[in-house]
Amino acid sequence: MPQYMLSVHSVEGEVREQPTEEQMKQFMGRVEALEDEMKAAGAFLFTGAMHGPDTATVVRVNDGQVLTTDGPFAEAKEHLGGFYIIEAKDLDEALGWASKTTECVGRPIEVRPFRHAASG
Repeated sequence: MPQYMLSVHSVEGEVREQPTEEQMKQFMGRVEALEDEMKAAGAFLFTGAMHGPDTATVVRVNDGQVLTTDGPFAEAKEHLGGFYIIEAKDLDEALGWASKTTECVGRPIEVRPFRHAASG
């Protein structure tokens, strides 16, 4: 079955009100319910949350030398905040999960299929 990444993006510098403890509890309850629904449907593979872009390190080779630099690869206001890896029968099903995810987390969701390499 095809696999998709549903990536959750955050916007650098966006001012959001700090949630109360009760609001955070409600948010986490919605996330848990969504993940339970994905698991029950056999779509859920795994999820992860990312630290902020200021924690990134970029590694590249330049003239045969390995160089590392602090910060994100691209200068952008939007950054990957977290993701879900799911299985879905097709893009339409993956988009359905993305719709539920954006409604749950209140963030834009990018859907991208995995390109599977031949093994062996």
